[in-house]
Amino acid sequence: MFALIDCNNFYASCERVFRPDLNGKPVVVLSNNDGCVIARSNEAKAIGIPMGAPAFEYEAIFQQHQVQVFSANFALYGDMSHRVMTILSEYAPELEIYSIDEIFLKLDGFDKHIDLQGYGEQMRSKVTRWTGIPISVGIAPTKALAKLANRIAKKYPQQTKGTYIIDTEEKRIKALKWLKVEDVLGIGRQHAKRLQAQQ
Repeated sequence: MFALIDCNNFYASCERVFRPDLNGKPVVVLSNNDGCVIARSNEAKAIGIPMGAPAFEYEAIFQQHQVQVFSANFALYGDMSHRVMTILSEYAPELEIYSIDEIFLKLDGFDKHIDLQGYGEQMRSKVTRWTGIPISVGIAPTKALAKLANRIAKKYPQQTKGTYIIDTEEKRIKALKWLKVEDVLGIGRQHAKRLQAQQ
């Protein structure tokens, strides 16, 4: 089994660690030259601000909805990432840091001795308590399915408690039906078009 742990809205969450008054309020982070949006809180997404939105085109929306706008601080994000990854590295002997806000843990055989749902919830609790960064946990037999499980955990946090496990054939089929082919790990938009053309 593999676990994929992903930090939720990572850059925006990092800014909120030092501005807890912004919890529950729309937050966006802009690229190096403040040109476009590279991170959004859930509240900013709900307003309809898209990823990559040119900042100058959305100034009126930022003002209308009192969106808190930050310039990217990659030194801060790198430091927070290191803290999160260090904590998560305690949960498995084998790991792969996939990006600044994602890590795979190899959990082979863990399901025989550990309640994986509880294990994922324990990771979430410790990371949030120690760093202030919210995370989602997806656990499945392959990395691609673990990434899908993570998406489900993130989309339905109340139902999943932020941790979702694909550990049966029924869950696997249900999850795959919910997924767009271009969102499968390793398949980009262009390859997705070729696959869809072959149907």
